[in-house]
Amino acid sequence: MDTTKRVALVTGASRGIGKAIAIGLAKEGANIIVNYRSRPDAAEEVVKVIKEMGREVIPIKADVADDCEVKSMVDQALEKFGSIDILINNAALHRGGRVQTLSSEDWDLVINSSLKGTFNCCKYIVPLMVEKGWGRIINISSYAGIHGYPGDTAYGAAKAGVIGFTKSLAKEVAKKGITVNAVIPGYLQTDMTSVLFTTEEKIKYAIQMIPLGRPGKPEEVAELVSFLVFKGSYSTGAVIRVDGGMGM
Repeated sequence: MDTTKRVALVTGASRGIGKAIAIGLAKEGANIIVNYRSRPDAAEEVVKVIKEMGREVIPIKADVADDCEVKSMVDQALEKFGSIDILINNAALHRGGRVQTLSSEDWDLVINSSLKGTFNCCKYIVPLMVEKGWGRIINISSYAGIHGYPGDTAYGAAKAGVIGFTKSLAKEVAKKGITVNAVIPGYLQTDMTSVLFTTEEKIKYAIQMIPLGRPGKPEEVAELVSFLVFKGSYSTGAVIRVDGGMGM
């Protein structure tokens, strides 16, 4: 495969896991679309890193929960690159709270950002992949989507939905040269997990649950994503953990 001709769209790529994935795919030779929702400064930092590698890259602001904004993002990407071969559905917003205190607005925000956002991006990008006869889709799910976490009914439901979506879509497009897989990160020290693990006691407890005895790094998630994109041609419909053994 000539990876220099592949174009990857990474949603939520301005920081954390998305940033690491965007940079990781660029290292493998792909050109990158850095999607962001509200942090243009952070997105530009990612763009700068990727440009220094000699790759082509553009930032595009879009809320993946908004159908019109996703369509506009895809149109802008096609105007620049002519195709989108790789889709990483990473964008997600988190709002926590016990079910009796969680507002309907926060529920909708979480479900729409992760699950609906994944659907919106696939709706516009899968046809491009079908036409080309090749595509790679990686959906970032969560430990909460399999095992649950107190106060995370919305996020757990959204990420469990992403797993079901992944398996169904994988069967839809398997004969079209497209693979669809889900990746489940374990405990990583990122902006999002800092909302959950707010004290040293909570961090210590999380680490005690990990057989490898340490938090993961976003770059370690990116390594698996790059493998599935560029070498995992016989993997589809898979749900793969990167969690240091936490899910055993």
